[in-house]
Amino acid sequence: MDIRQLVKQRILILDGAIGTMIQGYGLSEGDFRGRLDLRDDVLYAGNNDMLCLTRPDIVQDIHRRYLEAGADMIETNTFSSQRISQADYHLEHLSGEMALAGARLAREMADRYATAERPRFVLGSIGPTNRTCSMSPDVADPAARDLDYDTLLDAYVEQVDALAEGGVDAFLIETIFDTLNAKAAMDAAVSVMERRGIELPIMLSVTVSDLAGRTLSGQTLDAFLASISSYPVFSVGLNCSFGPSQMKPYLEELARKSPYYISAYPNAGLPNSMGLYDETADTMAPKIGALIDEGILNIVGGCCGTDDHFIARYVDLARGKQPYVPCDRSEYLQLSGLEPLEVRPGMFVNVGERCNVAGSRKFLRLVKEKNYEEALTIARHQVSDGAMVVDVNMDDALLDAEAEMSHFLRLLASEPDVARVPVMIDSSKWNVILAGLKCCQGKSVVNSISLKEGEDVFVSHAKDVKRFGAAVVVMCFDEEGQATTYERRIEIAQRAYHILTEQVGMNACDIIFDPNILSIATGLEEHDRYALDFIRATRWIKENLPGAHVSGGVSNLSFSFRGNNYIREAMHAVFLYHAIQAGMDFGIVNPSTRVTYEDIPEDHLRIIEDVVLCRRKGAAEDLIELAARLKQEQDVLKAGGALPSANVQQEAWRKEQLEARLQYALRKGIGDYLAEDLAEALEKYPRAVQIIEGPLMDGMSEVGRLFGEGKMFLPQVVKTARTMKQAVSILQPHIEAERDENQTSAGRVILATVKGDVHDIGKNIVGVVMACNNYEVIDLGVMVPADQIVSKAIELKADIIGLSGLITPSLEEMVCVAHEMERAHLDIPIMIGGATTSEMHVALKVAPVYDGPVVWMKDASQNSLAAARLLNREEREAYKAELDHRYDELRKSYHDEQQRLLSIDDARRQKLSLFDSHSDKK
Repeated sequence: MDIRQLVKQRILILDGAIGTMIQGYGLSEGDFRGRLDLRDDVLYAGNNDMLCLTRPDIVQDIHRRYLEAGADMIETNTFSSQRISQADYHLEHLSGEMALAGARLAREMADRYATAERPRFVLGSIGPTNRTCSMSPDVADPAARDLDYDTLLDAYVEQVDALAEGGVDAFLIETIFDTLNAKAAMDAAVSVMERRGIELPIMLSVTVSDLAGRTLSGQTLDAFLASISSYPVFSVGLNCSFGPSQMKPYLEELARKSPYYISAYPNAGLPNSMGLYDETADTMAPKIGALIDEGILNIVGGCCGTDDHFIARYVDLARGKQPYVPCDRSEYLQLSGLEPLEVRPGMFVNVGERCNVAGSRKFLRLVKEKNYEEALTIARHQVSDGAMVVDVNMDDALLDAEAEMSHFLRLLASEPDVARVPVMIDSSKWNVILAGLKCCQGKSVVNSISLKEGEDVFVSHAKDVKRFGAAVVVMCFDEEGQATTYERRIEIAQRAYHILTEQVGMNACDIIFDPNILSIATGLEEHDRYALDFIRATRWIKENLPGAHVSGGVSNLSFSFRGNNYIREAMHAVFLYHAIQAGMDFGIVNPSTRVTYEDIPEDHLRIIEDVVLCRRKGAAEDLIELAARLKQEQDVLKAGGALPSANVQQEAWRKEQLEARLQYALRKGIGDYLAEDLAEALEKYPRAVQIIEGPLMDGMSEVGRLFGEGKMFLPQVVKTARTMKQAVSILQPHIEAERDENQTSAGRVILATVKGDVHDIGKNIVGVVMACNNYEVIDLGVMVPADQIVSKAIELKADIIGLSGLITPSLEEMVCVAHEMERAHLDIPIMIGGATTSEMHVALKVAPVYDGPVVWMKDASQNSLAAARLLNREEREAYKAELDHRYDELRKSYHDEQQRLLSIDDARRQKLSLFDSHSDKK
């Protein structure tokens, strides 16, 4: 009969303190040293674990005494048998040997006393080490750590493997004061058992550091339970710090909700002024008896100050008493920071979005400037405004995202007002996700995983999430791309759900689907149902995938109206009103938003709901007009003027010069007068293509500027692109007529939106401009992998490759394309453009990995000019030299700036000190 069976039948007796017993033997420094070859300048007395090597007789005698007292379970003398703790004695090289010897000594004694009717068990003792992953050793530097997760994990793996080799029956991770340390120990236990093909119980025992019921690292017991809710835990309990009376209320708290068996092995009361324990076996027995009689224990033993006399008394007290019956596991998602968050039906979890370098220019600036103190205030404000989870994203091309994620999360851990809520670790880079998980003692949310790279990668990422005990956002994205229809959303969600629950073994409550909140009212009819289909998919997920949750980045919905905060917030309010009714229970939103559903005037609400719910055709145009009118009224009111009529405005622009009229038509997306104005332009300009390169591209540049400043919305830009396309189609016959039949192509250009990005407006405009300049354009489309771009470039003998991207992950993918081109020994010029690209990114990340020319394109009007220089044999080398010189300057300025910037804490440490000169000499 093993522990799992016996614990259901009766209360099991654990042994007492080993250290207290060792003190009774009066051992000398020589006893601890034994025959080991040790340093003369180190005192080893007190390093009890080394006695497994130097005085195994003493260790076995202690085990014997506890077994004879009636203990069902004895702990190995290996509390500190790992490299971290043994480093204090310079005995790291013996830590594994200590753990192995400790397990074998206990195993031998347990087997000697075991009978068929009375089995005896060995628990592999795993202490917390004398360092912490969650707290800083330096008050002046809250992000500092003297121990990191990977170092601790390696140390624990060595210890756990030795304990398993020595034959323990279970792993007891005890005296837990930092949940992150405990996570590393559980991680080690699970990985060792998987490798060895065994399955042993994992037992946890927490030490509460104060009467508020928190661990030393600040977690409440409820938060601790949430943090471990995804791990394969057998039992949870309390030890050390308190005696049984002080421990009782916390054991009762555990018993009300613990789905695990409960253990308790308290100290012999509280230490007195001399550090000694006053409780005796006789005085403590009634208090232990009260805990047993209450039916809240499965395992009882002793910690500091207890010995075999205490344990002998507990045997009689526990005989015939009813053990604790674990509660059912919670059917709700449990998250935690320093405090728990249980997501119950009907609840909406507001995820704060402002600690995101991709979504907040201010946060990005503060992180780049190393002004972390002010960056933390953004997190504080979000929590005070009602954010229940804080999303953290450091994905910027010019940041070391992995280092910044770790640094900021460690800083958050030092801010109790922020650290009390769970963290959503948000990144498109898996190494950044892992770095974040290694910094969080609470149960976090990973944002995100998807089937985009296939099932193998998806399963691998999901196993990592499970390994760190986190919940996960699953994007509705697969090998075919992003789901944009209702049917594709539910198809991907169902497939992912079954993989996660059946193959990975993930709790369905830990799955949060993001069915893709996409921009609506963009001017493209195929986008009109995006919001409605999200809401429909949400309802289907909640009805058909039990336990799963639904989330989304709400700001994506209104991206078309960037710059008009009222319209954006009103759209969000309407969308959330309907999505929450359908079952959406998470949302990445701005918690300080001012517009609520009830605030929206009825005429505005009708239009916005028509758009969000796709109730009628033409609603998007009405919303665009409403947004434009409100913005115009706001601008006029700011200027203190009166509102001009639309007719007067229309008549005025038609009286402008030809170039101004064409630019205005593009900016406003007005195609009514294009034929008339372009006919006039054909009489004025010698060649039709000059009209495109001149006034039309000037208009497009103005559109780009206005959009970048938030003064134009995406649907207006789409209308501009359509108007540009209309103008080109009018001019195309004239361009063809002017073309010399014997004229060869100016060059072959391959265009592609890189893998991971589905945006193509800018790329399409570039294609039009390049084609008008006699370039043969091959458009590979969107989401194009690096290897496909390279293979097509070789196959088609491309003269230039144009890479486009709108979102941050595109930047990394562009670097990958350059890497692949270098590996293929190509020197084809690369032109890079898109909203998130920059000349600095090209200089720092792309140009250094590729020997061919790499040119950053500010806008589409520059492409043909740059291409002409790149394909001119006489100019190419000079142009390449110009680019290299420019990139060298940019790199130097960037590195100089990084050297100049100090963190706030560093700057304060280096402040000018005028009055402390004497103190430095002390």
